[in-house]
Amino acid sequence: MEKIEVGEIFTISDENDEDMEVEVLASMNIEGTDYVAVAFHEDVQKETDEDIDIFFLKVDQDGDFAAIDSDKEFDKVSAAFEEIMDEEEE
Repeated sequence: MEKIEVGEIFTISDENDEDMEVEVLASMNIEGTDYVAVAFHEDVQKETDEDIDIFFLKVDQDGDFAAIDSDKEFDKVSAAFEEIMDEEEE
């Protein structure tokens, strides 16, 4: 499986089957599972100081994105992402 690179842009479908372009902000491996943090591409392009919505997705063995099902898993990924962001700001 190819490693997903930060800055890559993917098209994903939401629950209404509408396509949205998302940009990868970070990728991380937690306990053997790959995750990515993504945001809507057009929000990232605006480069405003407004908070952009960040989503976390799990990457399965086939390289497909899957939703994170549990709050516990989401909290773990969210904390890891915050650590990555804090390190980059130093």
